[in-house]
Amino acid sequence: MTIAVTTPNGNVGAHVVRMLCQAGERPRLLLRHPDRLDPALRELVDLAVGDQRDAAYVAEATSGVDALFWVHPDDWTLPDPDADAEDTAAGLAEAMRRNRIPRVVFQSSIGAELRGGAGFIDGLARIEQRLDAARADTGAALLHLRCGYFMTNLLMDLDGLRAGTLSTTRDLDEPMPWVDPRDIAAVAAGRLLSTAWAGRQVQAVHGPADLTWPQAAAALSEATGTTIEAARISPDDQRKALRGAGLSEVAVEGIVGMSAAFTPEQPRSYATTTPSTLAGWAVTHLRPAL
Repeated sequence: MTIAVTTPNGNVGAHVVRMLCQAGERPRLLLRHPDRLDPALRELVDLAVGDQRDAAYVAEATSGVDALFWVHPDDWTLPDPDADAEDTAAGLAEAMRRNRIPRVVFQSSIGAELRGGAGFIDGLARIEQRLDAARADTGAALLHLRCGYFMTNLLMDLDGLRAGTLSTTRDLDEPMPWVDPRDIAAVAAGRLLSTAWAGRQVQAVHGPADLTWPQAAAALSEATGTTIEAARISPDDQRKALRGAGLSEVAVEGIVGMSAAFTPEQPRSYATTTPSTLAGWAVTHLRPAL
């Protein structure tokens, strides 16, 4: 079969590509910068170089594919990232109709089910709606992966963690599903390879456990050897820090909005639980970075 993968250098996409190659497939990679690929990968894949925001390119790059893994190429520097998400999804939806793509796996997020009020996650909700409409027209198998909080997000606050603080605007006692992107990739790759499912489906990816912020801080402390404590900050404090990092007001509000409290639509179950622990991820990835 021919399986197309977007963002093959991303936190999830890179793992999806490796898993497909290890399964004996030759994936077609949709990407803008082929020079960023591991040279050892070049002989194992086909490249379709272009911009996901170009509808004509997406239609051509997905012609003849049996399955597609789609990750929206976030760009928080744009004036309206949510509108960009919807416009980009329109190109994919047209490609689904034109090429009759049998299976599409979309990397979404918990909170997308709210359809509003969740910052940049609202853009993912718009994509879901666009793809749902295309699926209704084509009968494709469509899966929305509603992912939990990426462990890799911690790498964006190394200074704070080095100073011993795990900051959040959420209630410290609010449990969160923490997930390793590698586990998201495993779920995605399994669905891309399987022909045994149909219709519109939602699959949560919750990681191995829901952790409160003090529990997460304790796991990180043990794994890294750095004493880390959870601290709740106000949304205004978060805005100040984001502005200090040079982010635009659009980006600031989008990120703050994503920090709003919400409960995952799907309860934790055998199907939504994945194995990689926060402590294990931190030993491998966060400890060397600190």
